[in-house]
Amino acid sequence: MNLIDQTFNRLKENEQTALIPFLTIGDPDLDTSVEIIAELEAAGADIVELGVPYSDPLADGPVIQRASQRALKHQVNIVSCMEAAVKARAAGVKLPFILFTYYNPVLQFGLDRFFDEVKRHDISGLIIPDLPVEESAEITKRAEAAEIHVIPLVAPTSQARIKSIVAGAKGFVYCVSSLGVTGERSSFFDGVEGFIGQVKEYTDIPVAVGFGISNGEQAARFARICDGVVVGSAIVRQIEEAIPLLQNTDTRQEGLLQIRKFVAQLK
Repeated sequence: MNLIDQTFNRLKENEQTALIPFLTIGDPDLDTSVEIIAELEAAGADIVELGVPYSDPLADGPVIQRASQRALKHQVNIVSCMEAAVKARAAGVKLPFILFTYYNPVLQFGLDRFFDEVKRHDISGLIIPDLPVEESAEITKRAEAAEIHVIPLVAPTSQARIKSIVAGAKGFVYCVSSLGVTGERSSFFDGVEGFIGQVKEYTDIPVAVGFGISNGEQAARFARICDGVVVGSAIVRQIEEAIPLLQNTDTRQEGLLQIRKFVAQLK
């Protein structure tokens, strides 16, 4: 059974909600990203999204864009991100990994080689934000053959389109809580709870929510109505603010602990 499914089954038995942090791999460097992944698990994370840095991240706000730029300066690419997952496993991390990547790096990699490498590097799921459902058949077919879940993103739209997006979904459905790009927000669009309820009517698999969740209060609000909560920009900002500590040998552990404490209060 896919590790994502195992995780949600365990959490359901214990009446818990999954905490799903996102980080940009390679920000501020690859070795630090591996250490941060371990800190996320120690803080109570259940699944981690490994963000592949990209030069034109259309779905991402300024915080994640800056993180991508920092990572790209170190020549971090899709292979580097998969290798970070293997290094985290070697360090004892057990939680499932989801590779978050735009479609162009996947195409450049080549689909056959990409799925071979994703499976070999023990990645459980994929999120490809710029791949519309109408063009996802080939990726979905290959993912199913590799026993890897393609996680669909669904935003407020017509009932027919929501139904089309979640049909046959595996792992969980990722509901977009805010319109526009990623980023921390103090409020969400009116009717977000109704939208999430609508999505849950069309699928039996877990439903998670993300885009804009930035503190424990907001996470708790959505944890009451969802199976998982995704937090990205707020964690990436914490990493950004901790870079001076992380890059100094004497204060490195302080920087890592600062990130862990922030994530722990989200749980």
